Amino acid sequence: MTSRTFALALFSALAAALAPASSAQSWPTRPVKLVVPFPAGSATDQVARLLGAELQGALGQSFVVENKPGAQGSIAAAEVARAAPDGYTLLVTTNTPQAANVSLFRKLAYDPVKDFAPIARLGTTSFMLMVRPDFPARTLKEFLAHARAQPGRLSAGYGSAGSQVSLALLKSMGGLEVVEVPYKGIPQAITDLLGGTLAFTFVDLGNALAQQKGGKLRGLAVTSAKRTPLAPELPAIAEELAGYELIAWFGLVAPAGTPREIVARLHEATTKALARPEVREKFGAIGTDVAPMDPAEFGRFIQSEIAHWARLAKLAGIQPE
Repeated sequence: MTSRTFALALFSALAAALAPASSAQSWPTRPVKLVVPFPAGSATDQVARLLGAELQGALGQSFVVENKPGAQGSIAAAEVARAAPDGYTLLVTTNTPQAANVSLFRKLAYDPVKDFAPIARLGTTSFMLMVRPDFPARTLKEFLAHARAQPGRLSAGYGSAGSQVSLALLKSMGGLEVVEVPYKGIPQAITDLLGGTLAFTFVDLGNALAQQKGGKLRGLAVTSAKRTPLAPELPAIAEELAGYELIAWFGLVAPAGTPREIVARLHEATTKALARPEVREKFGAIGTDVAPMDPAEFGRFIQSEIAHWARLAKLAGIQPE
């Protein structure tokens, strides 16, 4: 090998080694895709759009929301897991694809821990048990008595792991027999509840508050351990069924192998946005309490949540599909 050839080879090797770092430093130079595992109008979609607007302002590039519902968020999660780890495809995730699905499906096309780089947890929320205004029961106690008196006659829908496990826990702990109907997302379950196809469903707090305010649906109780300040007139289900509790969460992750510099920039921009009072207020308006975590803490949290949702699924008597 001549000295010129050796120099060229050395230069090429150095250029290849430095390219990722250089690319990470200049990121983002084009729009970033925020993949959402649930339909437009869902709580996750609302969180993603709020977050995208904040990141766009902080980082100077468009953050485009792309909804990919189906299979309890598994379709979107698998797509992001396979995406190039360059910071241009991110997943606005929840406890469903990132934790609960391990217990809801026999096999997943992705690993919720190994296939992703955690960026930040965003916030937490709960669910509301909802019925139509003409439903015969006016209180949670009356609802439980009504459902027990009609075993197998009432139908209930779910569109996420949170709503599915909320329903399964209610059946198990309340001694109810109801027909379960799965949906790609909670908005579709709301549509069928409004149309009379379903007797009741569990709705994420953000959508539930809007439905209740508009008088289209009526809330009976919430899944948090105690009453929420967002709807203090409604009891917690735990007031009738001791020990009942279900909390859901939202987070931001990237494909595994995404440069640390990009993860750090995203985390910094995200946490700065979540710290602003006006942003916290916007999240509160959609029923979400801001609750950030850094990448390392969020990674440990996801692993603990996989075990937590396994216990919930077992307690609810759910068999993996």
